Amino acid sequence: MAQDSFDYIIVGAGSAGCVLANRLSADKKCSVLLIEAGGADSHPLVKLPIGWTQISYHDNYDWGYRIAPSEMTAQRAMVWPRAKMMGGCSSTNGMIYIRGQSLDYDHWAQLGNNGWGWEQVLPYFKRSEDYSGTAEQADVYHGVGGALHVSTVKPTAICDMYLKACADQGIATVDDLNRGNQKGAAYFDITVKKGRRHNTVSAFLKPIRSRKNLTIMKHSLVNRVLFEGKAAVGVELVCKDKVSNILARCEVIVSAGTINSPQLLQLSGIGNKTLLDLHGINTVVDLPGVGENLQDHIGAVVANHIRAPLGLNAELKPHRLAYNLYLYLTKGEGILNFPAAEVGGFFCSDPSLDRPDLQMHFTRVSGDRDIDNKSTLDDLPGVTSIAYLTRPESRGSVKITSSDSTKPPLIEANYLSTENDRMTLIAGFRRLRDIFTGKSLADVLGQELRPGVAVESDEDILAYIQQHGTTAFHPVGTCKMGDDEQAVVDDRLRVHGVSNLRVVDASIMPTLISGNTNAATIMIAEKGADLILGAK
Repeated sequence: MAQDSFDYIIVGAGSAGCVLANRLSADKKCSVLLIEAGGADSHPLVKLPIGWTQISYHDNYDWGYRIAPSEMTAQRAMVWPRAKMMGGCSSTNGMIYIRGQSLDYDHWAQLGNNGWGWEQVLPYFKRSEDYSGTAEQADVYHGVGGALHVSTVKPTAICDMYLKACADQGIATVDDLNRGNQKGAAYFDITVKKGRRHNTVSAFLKPIRSRKNLTIMKHSLVNRVLFEGKAAVGVELVCKDKVSNILARCEVIVSAGTINSPQLLQLSGIGNKTLLDLHGINTVVDLPGVGENLQDHIGAVVANHIRAPLGLNAELKPHRLAYNLYLYLTKGEGILNFPAAEVGGFFCSDPSLDRPDLQMHFTRVSGDRDIDNKSTLDDLPGVTSIAYLTRPESRGSVKITSSDSTKPPLIEANYLSTENDRMTLIAGFRRLRDIFTGKSLADVLGQELRPGVAVESDEDILAYIQQHGTTAFHPVGTCKMGDDEQAVVDDRLRVHGVSNLRVVDASIMPTLISGNTNAATIMIAEKGADLILGAK
C-alpha cells in the first residue's frame, strides 16, 4: 500500500461499503480506503442467480455464524449465513428487491430520526436504481439510469395460479410491491441483469475502480478502531499476518454488517462497560446499546406435492443440469436463472389491522436443509411457501466472547419471545395452508409434504416452527439509530459519545423493515454518503 493515511476509511466492502466507496470517491479531493475481510466476488456461483443456494453456505465465503440454541428454536444452533467477500450479502442473497412499507420509515422519523421518513428516503432508493418496469412507475416510484439494475421476474403458469389462489384468500394481486403500500401479492423485483446477479460490486464498485483516490484492500481484518481521546483516528488491521495502523484524516466509517459492526465497536472500547471489562478492553465510551436490539424475520414453511409438471425439483437433478446450463447460456432461462422466490406478498394476520404484518415467499422447489447445513430435495416434485413475521417484537443481541477479533461473537436471536410473535406466525402458517388448499390450486397440488396434515393445533404448529422455523437472512438493528438510552448512532449516523466515527449499514435500523433488507441497506449507504460529504 502506497500510503498509511486516508481521508475516509470504510470498514467492510459489503452492500453498504461499496456504495459508500463509490459516492465518497466521486469527490476527487477525497482519498478513500475500502477494507474487506474476505476476498473477491469472482466465484462463478456468485454471478449465477441460483448459485446463492450454495455460495451462501460456502466455508470460504461465509463467516460461519450460528445463533445460540434456545427453547424457541428447539435448542437448534441455527446457521446464520453472513457473507465474507466483496459485495457482502448482496453477493449471496436471494436477489429479491423489496423496500418495505412507507410506514416503516415514517416510524423511524417518529422515533426522533429526522430525515428518515418515507418521503425523505424515497429519493435515495430511486437514485440507486436502474428500473426495467414501466415509464410511469419509473417516474413516480422508481429510478432509471442508476447503478443498480432492478428487473421483474418473468411470469410462469404455476406462479400465476398461486397469485390467483392468493386472491381467492383476499390477498389481491398488485402491480408493484415497492410503492410504499405493500398489501397484496405480485411477482418480485430482483437485482438480476442479463441473467447475472447484480451485486453492489458490479453496480457501484467495478465501474469506478480505476479512480486514483480509491484504494481497496481485501483479505484484511480490522482488529479495532484507533482513538486519540474520544476521536477516531484510524484502524488497526491484519493483512497477510502483518499488523498495520492506518490513519483517517476525516472519518472512520464502519460498514461491517449487523453482526460484525457491533463486534468491532465492542473490540474498540465502545459498548457496555461491564462486557468490555469482562474481556479486558478499555472503555472509550460506555454505550450499552451496542449489540442490543437484534431483530430478524423468522419464517414458517409449508410445502406441497405438485402433480402437474410445473415444479422444478427434477430440473436440479444431475441429468437435467446440463440441459439447464444450455438454456441459461443460450436464452438466459431455466433453473439456473432462479432467485430465492419468484412471487410473494404481504398480508395481515387479522383483518382489523391497517398494515400487513406478514410476508410470504413462493417457489417452485421443495426440500429441506438440516442442522449441519446439508440440503436435500424432496423425492416428489413440490412447491414451497414461507410466511415471515415482518415486524417482530422479539429482540436479541450480539456480544463479543473475547478480545480477539477472530473469535465469533455470541449471537442470541431470541426468536418468538413474545406471545404476539408466536400467534402472528401461527396465523401466517394457517393462511399459507388456506392458499394451498384453495380451489385455484386443487387440480395441480397433491399431499402436504411439510409439515403434514397431522400438524393441526396451534400447539403442534408452534412446535413445528420451533423445530423447523427458518431465518430470512435479515438481521438488523444492533447499532440502533436514535437518541434513547439504547441508541448507538444519531440520525446522521455518528456514534454517540465519540467523534469522527459513523456506522453505515443495516445495523443502524431502529426497527426491522417489512421485507427483504438489501434495498434498504443500499438506501442507507446512499443517504449516509450525503450526510458524510455534507459534513465536510
